[in-house]
Amino acid sequence: MNDFKRRDFLKTSAGVAAATAVGAGGALFAGEAAAQHYNAKPEKGAKLRVLRWKRFVQGDEDVWLANTKKFTQMTGVEVRVDSEGWEDVRPKAAVAANVGSGPDIIISTMEDAHLYPEKLVDVSDLANYLGGKYGGWYQSAKDYGMDGKRWVAIMMGAAGNAMVVRKSMMNAAGFEQFPTDMPGFMKLCQALKAKNTPAGFALGNATGDSSWTSWLVWAFGGKLVDEHNKVVINSPQTLQALEYAKELYPNFIPGTLSWLDPNNNKAFLDGQLGLTANGISVYFAAKNSQDPKMKEIADDIIHAKFPNGVDGKAAVQNLVFPMMIFKYSKYPNAAKEYLRFMMEKEQYVPWQEASIGYVCHPLAAYESSAFWTADPKVTPYRDCMKDMRNNGYAGTMGYASAQCSADFIIPNMVAEAASGAKSPKEAMERAQQRAERYYKI
Repeated sequence: MNDFKRRDFLKTSAGVAAATAVGAGGALFAGEAAAQHYNAKPEKGAKLRVLRWKRFVQGDEDVWLANTKKFTQMTGVEVRVDSEGWEDVRPKAAVAANVGSGPDIIISTMEDAHLYPEKLVDVSDLANYLGGKYGGWYQSAKDYGMDGKRWVAIMMGAAGNAMVVRKSMMNAAGFEQFPTDMPGFMKLCQALKAKNTPAGFALGNATGDSSWTSWLVWAFGGKLVDEHNKVVINSPQTLQALEYAKELYPNFIPGTLSWLDPNNNKAFLDGQLGLTANGISVYFAAKNSQDPKMKEIADDIIHAKFPNGVDGKAAVQNLVFPMMIFKYSKYPNAAKEYLRFMMEKEQYVPWQEASIGYVCHPLAAYESSAFWTADPKVTPYRDCMKDMRNNGYAGTMGYASAQCSADFIIPNMVAEAASGAKSPKEAMERAQQRAERYYKI
């Protein structure tokens, strides 16, 4: 289903920029004012190379490439799209920034744009155009996309994170509804373990799936830094979170200490897990499989938001995708036009729909897309980027927060404490020392 009309894209960049349309629910996409400040005409003879992370959902890749082909047909700009595992994209992006050579556009993860903002093209005009036309950017998109007052990346969106549950296993463990608080969550995991249908959460250096560890720390009031960017992870609140992790870990399936992003998907679809945290890719794979056993799993899956913390609120982190244009590109205008084209509703909504919302949107107007509510199992992912907390919490985004993220300080701390490799106090103290190397006072 698609609540936006699929019509031929307007033939010229100026025509597109000035256009306005009405979306589902009567929301006006008014980009006319912003359009007056955006007019990036592709350079003559432009060719683009794009590097992005390899898809976890087939529909994502299929429609992204189809939209790319459409862009080439309309503009004459040849575009080559390469895909790598997202653990590999980040170091390649860093190398490209340092040597001044590589793909024109790199779609990476987390705060990469904050590692080398001076190497990136200013895309403020494009960001203002898109924000003005599509209901405004969520705060998290601004946090990750802006360096001070300057936009250095356009946010593709985020791989929304939610609890993925086998309803039959949850019911067999004595729970009719998914718990909404931390004590209830612990009891559920213990009950699932007792039924030999354990939970499993990534404790390795998984770029996306280890983000649940930030939720765990935040749930008890812990945080890496305070509002002044002072490292404060060594705190009673963090200690409480790590004690909880230590009690939780024995209820996990063996092997989670080495899990990267694909591992929990495979274990869940193999029937080994009753609970994990993941994007919607697990459900997508089961739902679209021709295997009757996979269809049964899809029917049995439910999704739930993360339990609330001790303050009664849920604070989650999601894997965000900054789309960066590097200054060494010979064709920055063509690159901006490519990003604009991919973010316009005629391309963006069908792409989201094809991957059933694997990437949740950074622009408010896309909340109204019909597929978010057509299947109730998809709905918990709709507001992931709207509700998420950025990785620099409670300080500001920048080089230090980016390095702490890339160095997996929070996931490593939780893994060490949970597994008993270190005591919770030792793990916390080590995290403090590691973070202070980046947050130099």
